[in-house]
Amino acid sequence: MPDEPSAEPSDEPSGEPSDEPSDATGREVPMFPLGSVLFPRAVLPLHVFEPRYRALVAHCLTAEVPFGVVLIERGHEVGGGDTRFPVGTLARIVQAAETPDGRWAVVAVGTERVRVVEWLPDRPFPRAVVAPRPERPPARDAAAAVASARAALVRVHALRAELGLPAPPGDVLVGTDVAEAAWEASILAPVGPLDAYALLDLDDPVDRLERVTALLEDEIAVLQFRLSG
Repeated sequence: MPDEPSAEPSDEPSGEPSDEPSDATGREVPMFPLGSVLFPRAVLPLHVFEPRYRALVAHCLTAEVPFGVVLIERGHEVGGGDTRFPVGTLARIVQAAETPDGRWAVVAVGTERVRVVEWLPDRPFPRAVVAPRPERPPARDAAAAVASARAALVRVHALRAELGLPAPPGDVLVGTDVAEAAWEASILAPVGPLDAYALLDLDDPVDRLERVTALLEDEIAVLQFRLSG
């Protein structure tokens, strides 16, 4: 979670600008670089300490605008000076509470993918011009991909439960729409940030489901080995 910075934020953009020019669909939004990936439809709890992100939360609430979440490629969440991946997700605040000392407890929800067109100076908080990153229609039938991902998720969560590891309760992968199912599978899969970013960066939801399934099959092998030890 963000903490108090050790130095004032720089006036210079903290990420590497995209080489794509700004276009008619681009818009400026506040940005919240993190060490994790936010998927569309996923819930994001934040405990906000840094003054620049306190300002970001206040701005989003007052102006009723979303903020963008991107994964940090190099660097840290606190203090600035990081390099950021170019594809992220817009998030809308659904709950917010300010503590007496000015910190914020926030719950946001991912809404849509975006690509960074241009990073802007970080004052008073990170900002970028972003444009939509739409999904491509599936190039092939999705039924088999949905079924495989569902089966792998059920198996992974059953094995994690046997090992006493955290696992979401109830049914998994209940979405019927292929795009919805692909995002749900990505949210539920226990993967690291780089694998999560690779999933976010895929444009075809069937490709995303197949990548999730491959990652889950690797996880199944690891969990089975742990149980046999």
